Amino acid sequence: MKTKISIYQTFPRLFGNKNKNPKIGGSIKENGVGKFNDYTSKALLTIRDLGITHIWYVGIIEHGTTTDYSKYGIAKDHPALVKGKAGSPYAIKDYYDVNPDLAVDVKNRMTEFESLVQRTHEAGLKVIIDIVANHIFRQYHSDVKPEGVEDFGQNDDTTKAFDPQNNFYYLPQTSFELPDGVLSNIAAIKTAYKPYIEVPARITGNDVFAAKPDIEDWYETAKLNYGVDLQGNGDKCFNPVPDTWKKMTDIMLFWASKGVDGFRCDMAEMIPVEFWNYAVNIVKKHYPDLIFIGETYNPLEYYNYINFGGFDFLYDKVGLYDTLKNIIIHNASTLSISNCWKVLEGLDARMLRFIENHDEVRLASMAFAGDAKVAIPAMTLVATMNRGPVMIYGGQEVGEPAQGESGFSGDDGRTTIYDYFAMPEHQKWMNNGKFDGGGLSADQTLLRQFYQKILNFSLRYDAIANGEFYDLMWANPYGSLPQRNKIYIWLRHTSKQKLLFVISFDKSHDQQIRIKISDHAFNEMGWWKCCDFEAKELLWNMQKLQFDRKTAIETGLTIDLRPNDALIFEIVPKDCREE
Repeated sequence: MKTKISIYQTFPRLFGNKNKNPKIGGSIKENGVGKFNDYTSKALLTIRDLGITHIWYVGIIEHGTTTDYSKYGIAKDHPALVKGKAGSPYAIKDYYDVNPDLAVDVKNRMTEFESLVQRTHEAGLKVIIDIVANHIFRQYHSDVKPEGVEDFGQNDDTTKAFDPQNNFYYLPQTSFELPDGVLSNIAAIKTAYKPYIEVPARITGNDVFAAKPDIEDWYETAKLNYGVDLQGNGDKCFNPVPDTWKKMTDIMLFWASKGVDGFRCDMAEMIPVEFWNYAVNIVKKHYPDLIFIGETYNPLEYYNYINFGGFDFLYDKVGLYDTLKNIIIHNASTLSISNCWKVLEGLDARMLRFIENHDEVRLASMAFAGDAKVAIPAMTLVATMNRGPVMIYGGQEVGEPAQGESGFSGDDGRTTIYDYFAMPEHQKWMNNGKFDGGGLSADQTLLRQFYQKILNFSLRYDAIANGEFYDLMWANPYGSLPQRNKIYIWLRHTSKQKLLFVISFDKSHDQQIRIKISDHAFNEMGWWKCCDFEAKELLWNMQKLQFDRKTAIETGLTIDLRPNDALIFEIVPKDCREE
């Protein structure tokens, strides 16, 4: 029996920060920063008990920042290339080092990270970190690389726009120019820093083939070259193996040797699938249990990146996430949920599902639902509909709304990834390091208890972790289910357990509905001759049903629903004359 994976995405920079009055765009000295050590054994056990199996630490590997660590032998970064004061965790500056912000003792920063890995494992959790393989910080330089390792671009022939053994793509006879608006936003640059010089200019991380990218581009990064002639006709030059393939695979092996249990691979589809096939096979030869999760947005490539690329799981963002957002914000019909599993054609168990992550707006923000209680139906769906992993983003479980401006990213409904800041609702759960929820309101406490229930359900109930899925919407046409556009109904079942799920996205009405279970559904669950049944609701323990097969098929079961409700019934036979 497989255990379902449940991931807690967390941002160490913010997780342990206790500053309750951070300044917009404040420095590390003004605003403070979380540390590796803030993940105490108590904190980790509390996260585990939420119903979590894996913890994804964001921003572990050293990236560009405005904070000066030169006294520790770490080269200073040009502030014009750093977004915000802390910098983007996806602009990697040294693949062989950890973010010095997160260490109490900067000189022993790697040891502190290794201790975090050990504490995490002792708490019964596994560790996931980001591998950002598509692009790197323009001022990339490893201060601590192992002996014999060469930096990216160190031996490139910069006279060529493309060479399969170069690590970068170049624009010969050009000079890189900062986007308009960058210098004006950072007045100190003009007097305190020399101009940033890059000759020839390299292609920007989001495939911008211009010496002067736009301010909305990933201008602080340079695209890595995996042997595809992006500037020409797209030829794939993979023999001999490109140098970038070897360098990046060695980096993954380095972090796996630190005890990391999985990689979340940033923008995986921007890198040729042939590289992933090469790298994943090598890494898994040494670390067979390590998992690879791909950030993906093109459903046409899902099979390719799983079956050939070797990924264990891929993002279900453009499918289920976008569908749920459309239902919640634009009142789209819940019937669209059925399309999400149909188009996957059997890949359901290989998709990672979520309603929040660092790239998306917070559920409780005004840019999304504006109400954390909408998580009840939405989270029930993403946690229990399929066998694939489920993920929550730290602070989601207490309704963190990402309200107000923090710095570089403005007030956009997202928790900042660029600045030193804080999460006020999360701080109430952290309660000055007690991690007991002492500062939460009654509503927040109930919300977190819901998350704990649904996530633990997904781990402990075999029908959810390993069972088959059956969509009941077709058996409940409009005539029998008046609020069909707001409700979704499905079954999960194994030979030993049958669960009925009913969720409602109606935001304001109590209602009584009748739902049907088809004869075909009974047969699919292995009940060919069972006649009488009972069903007990498990999530809230408020409803019990007694029914016979004929009633379920023809008339339907009477169920009471509240606004933003989710119900889980376990169905058991009372009278079953199976042969």
